[in-house]
Amino acid sequence: MTRHMVVGTAGHVDHGKTALVKALSGIDTDRWEEEKRRGITIDIGFARLALSDGLEASIVDVPGHEDFVRNMVAGATGVDVALLVVAADEGVMPQTREHLAILEFLRVKSGVVAVTKSDLAEPDWMELVESEIGERLADSTIDWLPPVRVSTVTESGVDDVRAALAAACDRAEERSKHGLFRLPVDRVFSVAGAGTVVTGTTWSGSVRVGDEVRVLPGDLRARVRNVEVHGQSAVEALPGRRTALALAGLYRGDIARGHVVVQDDTWRETRSIDVIVTLLPDSRPFTQRTRVRFHLGTAEVMARVTPEGEAIAPGTSGGARLRLERPIVCRWGDLGVLRSYSPVTTVGGCVVVDPWPAARPRRPVNLAERASSDAAARLVSFVEGAGTRAVPVSDLPIRIGVPAASLVQLLAVAGDRVISVDNRLIAPRIVIGARDATLTAVREYHNKQPLEPGMPRELARRAVRDVKLANFVQDQLVAEGALALEGETVRLTSHHAGLSREQEAVGKELQQELTAAGPLGKTLAELGAKTNSETRQVVEFFVRQGTAVRVGSDRYYDRGVLDRLSGEILREVQRAGEALPAQLREKTGLSRKYLIPLLEWMDTRSLTVRVGDGRRIGPAGEKVLAELDRE
Repeated sequence: MTRHMVVGTAGHVDHGKTALVKALSGIDTDRWEEEKRRGITIDIGFARLALSDGLEASIVDVPGHEDFVRNMVAGATGVDVALLVVAADEGVMPQTREHLAILEFLRVKSGVVAVTKSDLAEPDWMELVESEIGERLADSTIDWLPPVRVSTVTESGVDDVRAALAAACDRAEERSKHGLFRLPVDRVFSVAGAGTVVTGTTWSGSVRVGDEVRVLPGDLRARVRNVEVHGQSAVEALPGRRTALALAGLYRGDIARGHVVVQDDTWRETRSIDVIVTLLPDSRPFTQRTRVRFHLGTAEVMARVTPEGEAIAPGTSGGARLRLERPIVCRWGDLGVLRSYSPVTTVGGCVVVDPWPAARPRRPVNLAERASSDAAARLVSFVEGAGTRAVPVSDLPIRIGVPAASLVQLLAVAGDRVISVDNRLIAPRIVIGARDATLTAVREYHNKQPLEPGMPRELARRAVRDVKLANFVQDQLVAEGALALEGETVRLTSHHAGLSREQEAVGKELQQELTAAGPLGKTLAELGAKTNSETRQVVEFFVRQGTAVRVGSDRYYDRGVLDRLSGEILREVQRAGEALPAQLREKTGLSRKYLIPLLEWMDTRSLTVRVGDGRRIGPAGEKVLAELDRE
């Protein structure tokens, strides 16, 4: 199977990057008339290069002029191997150093140094140039192969450069196809018959013809009509390939360099990110609200810096929050380049440690923990910091930078340091707090309402505020035996509703009143509940106990009296087959004021069934009549 790598050029203007790419690949990457007229590269160019059997590279040729460093950064993004070009007649120049710093900030792992125009330099001068290059690269974070002398005029050394690139690409690690698909857009154009076409280097995941994709920022939806990889039609685009996608449903004006094509709905744009910043020794310090140019992927956005501390000193690293003037798309571990607002120079780099930080606190915290190489430690830090907001499991591939396929194993490693609640991760301390709040709320409710069988679940949820967490801790406490759940009420298992001695005296009087009221019953007002709230509590307790019955909104009956009255009505309906209220009024002696609410109560319990204005025996009524017959 062929391995694919992305090679990015770097170097000062007029040092021969484009000429070298053409000598290697046969492709002139200067596409614009202005580039050919001025003899310098202005924008990103691309070429395909076969390095060996089973190894292929996409070369991204970037401009070297200081006016076009923003284009260089866009092109350098996603590079696996660097091709640093230094002209033998000039040596290391300002843009050589700046491009090298950018490659290091983007954490390119390996590289090749091509010393071009070697036919123009004397041996002594060549040795001096190579010595200067060696001194600069001695402390580089990139694994550089020994410099290769090359001349595109005489073509000497071209094969050596190709061999060195093959060796560097062999060292590089090929990107996994199992991540979420993401392609930062670097070019947009229209093609007759294909519509809007976007190009870029596929950073992660894969995309196929017919797939539905999203374009962010803006969340535009489109369908992949065609796929090209390295200029050839393909069914699927994989990571590390130069990819062109023809998108159905979008206009050319909808997309520009800096947009990102994704698939998964987990991706979302952001205007605020937390990063670890590293500043160059000769930069100015970053203080509160320092304005910078932030480059990530192919996007360039103005941003304000809020350091984790008071400031970030030149030559040091520190945490910061970047507040962006336009939204971008990123994930944990993405690498960015920081350039000063004015004068425009590269001053540092950064790594994203939280793509979606909470709005509060405004100053970032615990960024060192979130920058940890230990994914489980990062996960715990994010969950602890989220508090009651929790962290959705679906956010983890982007929030902490792990493949979705690794989540089960990651959660197992995290163990009891995080708790899963309805596909969200919550810190144990938050769950413990929710448990305590729930138990306290239920206990206080019992103290205030001792006659109530339990606290309404909805009311108990308010003690926690988060409904899903409230349900989780209630179910947990029920399973442990601390709470009992009865319908939509919850109670302490030790709680049993009962009357106090004083309430028993009140209850005895109420029972006597209801019995004496007979078929007329009594309302709360007639029982004195308007002037005594305890009366209401006691009579409602009797209703729950079954010794009293509420008919309508607030008329109460003694249970025995009501059973006899309803039985009498059922007998009359049975005799008539269908009885009208007038017949039942005559039989019971009740006026419509009392009879109609009573009949409606019987309807709701299926003792009777209303047919027009009349009543027939209902299913429950038949059972009652059968019991009366047995008596």
